[in-house]
Amino acid sequence: MLVFLKILLFPWFWLLFPTIFKNKKNIPQGKAIFICNHKSNADPILLIFSTWRKQYFLSKKELFENKFIKFIMKIDRGIPDDRGKTDLTAIKSGIKVLNDGNILTIFPEGTRNKTDAELSEVKAGAAMFAIKTKTPIVPIWIEKKPRVFRFNKVKFGEAFTLEEFYDQKLDSEKLDLASKIIAEKLIENK
Repeated sequence: MLVFLKILLFPWFWLLFPTIFKNKKNIPQGKAIFICNHKSNADPILLIFSTWRKQYFLSKKELFENKFIKFIMKIDRGIPDDRGKTDLTAIKSGIKVLNDGNILTIFPEGTRNKTDAELSEVKAGAAMFAIKTKTPIVPIWIEKKPRVFRFNKVKFGEAFTLEEFYDQKLDSEKLDLASKIIAEKLIENK
Protein backbone atom coordinates (compact mmCIF):
# COMPACT_ATOMS: atom_id res chain seq x y z
CA MET A 1 0.00 0.00 0.00
CA LEU A 2 2.84 2.41 0.80
CA VAL A 3 4.38 1.97 -2.67
CA PHE A 4 0.97 2.72 -4.23
CA LEU A 5 0.65 5.87 -2.10
CA LYS A 6 4.18 6.96 -3.00
CA ILE A 7 3.41 6.55 -6.70
CA LEU A 8 0.15 8.45 -6.27
CA LEU A 9 1.69 11.27 -4.22
CA PHE A 10 5.07 11.57 -5.99
CA PRO A 11 3.91 14.14 -8.59
CA TRP A 12 2.49 16.33 -5.80
CA PHE A 13 5.66 15.92 -3.77
CA TRP A 14 7.79 16.88 -6.76
CA LEU A 15 5.58 19.90 -7.48
CA LEU A 16 5.71 21.15 -3.88
CA PHE A 17 9.24 20.07 -2.93
CA PRO A 18 11.38 19.63 -6.05
CA THR A 19 14.39 17.77 -4.68
CA ILE A 20 17.76 16.70 -5.97
CA PHE A 21 18.98 13.51 -4.28
CA LYS A 22 22.76 13.20 -4.55
CA ASN A 23 24.77 9.96 -4.20
CA LYS A 24 21.86 7.57 -3.68
CA LYS A 25 24.31 4.89 -4.81
CA ASN A 26 25.68 5.10 -1.25
CA ILE A 27 22.58 3.35 0.11
CA PRO A 28 23.74 -0.20 0.88
CA GLN A 29 21.75 -3.32 0.09
CA GLY A 30 20.10 -4.82 3.16
CA LYS A 31 19.65 -3.15 6.50
CA ALA A 32 20.84 0.39 7.16
CA ILE A 33 20.36 3.28 9.53
CA PHE A 34 19.72 6.63 7.90
CA ILE A 35 20.86 9.54 10.06
CA CYS A 36 20.02 13.07 8.99
CA ASN A 37 20.27 16.64 10.20
CA HIS A 38 16.88 18.05 11.20
CA LYS A 39 15.83 21.65 10.59
CA SER A 40 12.21 21.35 9.47
CA ASN A 41 8.99 19.37 9.79
CA ALA A 42 9.35 18.76 6.04
CA ASP A 43 12.60 16.77 6.47
CA PRO A 44 10.84 13.40 6.84
CA ILE A 45 8.82 14.10 3.69
CA LEU A 46 12.03 14.47 1.67
CA LEU A 47 13.41 11.24 3.12
CA ILE A 48 10.19 9.29 2.50
CA PHE A 49 10.52 10.00 -1.21
CA SER A 50 14.30 9.45 -1.32
CA THR A 51 14.02 5.67 -1.78
CA TRP A 52 11.42 3.06 -2.69
CA ARG A 53 12.72 0.71 0.00
CA LYS A 54 10.91 0.07 3.27
CA GLN A 55 11.88 2.80 5.68
CA TYR A 56 10.81 3.14 9.31
CA PHE A 57 11.05 6.42 11.21
CA LEU A 58 11.82 6.74 14.91
CA SER A 59 9.42 9.57 15.81
CA LYS A 60 8.49 11.44 18.95
CA LYS A 61 5.41 9.92 20.57
CA GLU A 62 3.62 13.27 20.61
CA LEU A 63 3.09 12.98 16.84
CA PHE A 64 0.83 10.00 17.45
CA GLU A 65 -1.59 12.04 19.62
CA ASN A 66 -3.19 13.77 16.61
CA LYS A 67 -5.49 11.28 14.80
CA PHE A 68 -4.60 12.47 11.28
CA ILE A 69 -0.85 12.52 11.91
CA LYS A 70 -1.10 9.16 13.70
CA PHE A 71 -2.74 7.74 10.55
CA ILE A 72 0.06 9.18 8.40
CA MET A 73 2.72 7.86 10.81
CA LYS A 74 1.19 4.37 10.73
CA ILE A 75 1.21 4.38 6.92
CA ASP A 76 4.74 5.76 6.99
CA ARG A 77 5.88 3.09 9.44
CA GLY A 78 6.51 5.46 12.32
CA ILE A 79 7.83 4.04 15.60
CA PRO A 80 6.70 6.15 18.58
CA ASP A 81 9.52 7.09 20.93
CA ASP A 82 9.11 8.62 24.38
CA ARG A 83 12.06 11.01 24.36
CA GLY A 84 11.70 11.73 28.07
CA LYS A 85 12.92 8.27 29.11
CA THR A 86 14.55 5.11 27.82
CA ASP A 87 11.69 3.73 25.74
CA LEU A 88 12.19 -0.06 25.67
CA THR A 89 9.25 -0.59 23.30
CA ALA A 90 10.79 1.80 20.74
CA ILE A 91 14.21 0.16 21.18
CA LYS A 92 12.81 -3.35 20.63
CA SER A 93 10.82 -2.15 17.60
CA GLY A 94 13.87 -0.46 16.07
CA ILE A 95 16.05 -3.54 16.62
CA LYS A 96 13.39 -5.74 15.00
CA VAL A 97 13.19 -3.40 11.98
CA LEU A 98 16.95 -3.68 11.47
CA ASN A 99 17.12 -7.42 12.15
CA ASP A 100 14.42 -7.85 9.47
CA GLY A 101 16.76 -6.16 6.96
CA ASN A 102 15.01 -2.79 6.67
CA ILE A 103 15.99 0.87 6.96
CA LEU A 104 15.57 2.73 10.24
CA THR A 105 15.63 6.52 9.87
CA ILE A 106 16.70 8.58 12.86
CA PHE A 107 17.22 12.29 13.33
CA PRO A 108 20.03 11.90 15.89
CA GLU A 109 19.73 15.45 17.20
CA GLY A 110 16.48 14.27 18.79
CA THR A 111 14.51 17.32 17.66
CA ARG A 112 14.62 20.07 15.08
CA ASN A 113 17.70 22.27 15.24
CA LYS A 114 16.39 25.82 15.58
CA THR A 115 19.81 27.35 16.23
CA ASP A 116 22.45 28.75 13.90
CA ALA A 117 24.71 25.78 14.65
CA GLU A 118 25.22 23.28 11.84
CA LEU A 119 24.24 20.43 14.12
CA SER A 120 22.84 20.17 17.63
CA GLU A 121 24.16 17.64 20.12
CA VAL A 122 23.81 14.11 18.74
CA LYS A 123 21.97 11.75 21.07
CA ALA A 124 23.13 8.17 21.70
CA GLY A 125 20.17 6.33 20.13
CA ALA A 126 21.55 5.96 16.60
CA ALA A 127 24.88 4.69 17.93
CA MET A 128 23.14 2.18 20.20
CA PHE A 129 21.02 0.77 17.34
CA ALA A 130 24.02 0.58 14.98
CA ILE A 131 26.24 -1.19 17.50
CA LYS A 132 23.66 -3.63 18.88
CA THR A 133 22.53 -4.72 15.40
CA LYS A 134 25.89 -4.31 13.60
CA THR A 135 24.23 -2.13 11.00
CA PRO A 136 25.88 0.31 8.57
CA ILE A 137 24.96 3.97 8.96
CA VAL A 138 24.28 6.30 6.04
CA PRO A 139 24.79 10.01 6.85
CA ILE A 140 22.31 12.26 5.03
CA TRP A 141 22.52 16.02 4.85
CA ILE A 142 19.63 18.28 3.86
CA GLU A 143 21.40 21.36 2.54
CA LYS A 144 18.92 24.03 3.65
CA LYS A 145 15.61 24.12 5.45
CA PRO A 146 13.22 22.62 2.86
CA ARG A 147 10.97 25.15 1.20
CA VAL A 148 7.93 24.73 -1.01
CA PHE A 149 8.52 25.47 -4.72
CA ARG A 150 12.29 25.73 -4.27
CA PHE A 151 14.84 23.11 -5.29
CA ASN A 152 15.94 21.22 -2.22
CA LYS A 153 19.15 19.19 -2.02
CA VAL A 154 19.61 15.96 -0.08
CA LYS A 155 23.07 14.38 -0.05
CA PHE A 156 23.73 10.75 0.89
CA GLY A 157 27.19 10.11 2.33
CA GLU A 158 29.18 6.91 2.28
CA ALA A 159 27.95 4.24 4.64
CA PHE A 160 30.14 3.56 7.67
CA THR A 161 30.06 1.21 10.65
CA LEU A 162 30.90 1.50 14.32
CA GLU A 163 32.55 -1.93 14.33
CA GLU A 164 35.22 -0.80 16.79
CA PHE A 165 32.40 -0.94 19.39
CA TYR A 166 30.87 -4.28 18.34
CA ASP A 167 30.70 -7.06 20.96
CA GLN A 168 31.65 -4.71 23.78
CA LYS A 169 29.63 -3.76 26.82
CA LEU A 170 28.04 -0.42 26.01
CA ASP A 171 28.40 2.23 28.67
CA SER A 172 27.69 5.95 28.45
CA GLU A 173 31.34 6.74 27.67
CA LYS A 174 31.41 4.41 24.63
CA LEU A 175 28.03 5.64 23.40
CA ASP A 176 29.19 9.26 23.72
CA LEU A 177 32.31 8.46 21.71
CA ALA A 178 30.29 6.63 19.04
CA SER A 179 27.83 9.55 18.91
CA LYS A 180 30.73 11.96 18.30
CA ILE A 181 31.78 9.80 15.34
CA ILE A 182 28.23 10.01 14.00
CA ALA A 183 28.24 13.81 14.35
CA GLU A 184 31.60 14.03 12.55
CA LYS A 185 30.34 11.86 9.68
CA LEU A 186 27.21 13.99 9.32
CA ILE A 187 29.25 17.21 9.19
CA GLU A 188 31.73 15.64 6.70
CA ASN A 189 28.79 14.86 4.41
CA LYS A 190 27.67 18.52 4.14
